[in-house]
Amino acid sequence: MTDHAPATGEWGDQVAIVTGGGKGLGRAFALDLARRGVRVVVNNRNREVDAEGRGPADHVVAEIQAAGGTAVAHHGAVEDPAAAESMVELALSEWGRLGILITSAGISRPQMFHKATPDNFRLVLDVNVLGTVLVASAAARVMRAAGHGRILMVSSTAGLFGEPAASAYAASKGAVIALARTVAVEGAKRGVYTNVLLPYATTQMTAHGMDQRYAALMAAESVAPVAAALVHPRGQLNGATVVAGADGLRYAETAEGMTVRHSGADLDPGDLANLLKESREGARHTFAEANDAFQSLAADLA
Repeated sequence: MTDHAPATGEWGDQVAIVTGGGKGLGRAFALDLARRGVRVVVNNRNREVDAEGRGPADHVVAEIQAAGGTAVAHHGAVEDPAAAESMVELALSEWGRLGILITSAGISRPQMFHKATPDNFRLVLDVNVLGTVLVASAAARVMRAAGHGRILMVSSTAGLFGEPAASAYAASKGAVIALARTVAVEGAKRGVYTNVLLPYATTQMTAHGMDQRYAALMAAESVAPVAAALVHPRGQLNGATVVAGADGLRYAETAEGMTVRHSGADLDPGDLANLLKESREGARHTFAEANDAFQSLAADLA
C-alpha cells in the first residue's frame, strides 16, 4: 500500500466488495482499489484473530484507513447465503451504492482424485463455486437495477487445464469460468460486465506448490493493476478470461476446432483420433455462449 492519499476522479464515487480480502490476492485487490479512491467492503471470515479479536479483514481495513482510504470489514463466510446478502446490504447502508465486485475468496485442500473424500470435494465446491454464486448474484441484482456494474470472478488456470492432486479445486475453478461467461451474457444489456481473472501469485495458499525460482517474481500486488482495469467503470470488456502474473498477461479462451464428418457407422479408435487431429489442426472457433456453438455445428452439417 502506498502512503499517499487515495486518488479521486472517476474512481472516487465507486463502491466495491472484495471477498477473501484479508489475505493474499484479495488483500492486494482491496488495497489497490482503496488507493484509487474506491470505498471497499473487505470480506474475510475470522479463521484466526489477534489478541484484540481482530481478523484479517480488520487489519486490511486499518491499513486502508491509515493511508487515508475508506473501508469497512465484513466477517461472513461466502458460502453462507445470509452472509452474501449482508455483504451487499453493508455496502448499500454505508455508501448507498455498489458498482464493483471481486470474488477472490477460495480454498484448495489438495487430494488425489482416487482418494478424494465427498466432504472435501463438497467443502471446496461450497466455498469456491457456491460462495462465488451467492455473492455475485446478490451484487448483480443491485447492479442490474442501477444499469451499471463490474464483476470480476477470480478463477485459476487449473480450471482450464486441470491440476494433478487438486481435482476439487480444478473442478471448482472450471465452474467459475463457465459461470462468469454466463453472467457476462446475461448482464451485458443491463450494463453489468463480468470477466474472469486467472492469476499466478505467491500467497499463503500457493506458496507450498509454487516453483521457488519464480516465487518472488509472482507477487500478489503485481496482479492488482490488471484486476483494477477489469473492474474500471469505463471498462468495456465483457466475458473475457485473462491470465496474469508479475507484469505479464495472456488472453485465454475455450475454443472448438473445425467441423469434420464421419461415416455415421461404427468408429475405429484410430479413425476417431485422426478425425480429431484434423479438427484440431483446422480453423478454430470461439463462441459467446453454448447456443452459438450449437448453431455453428448444425449449420456446418445441414
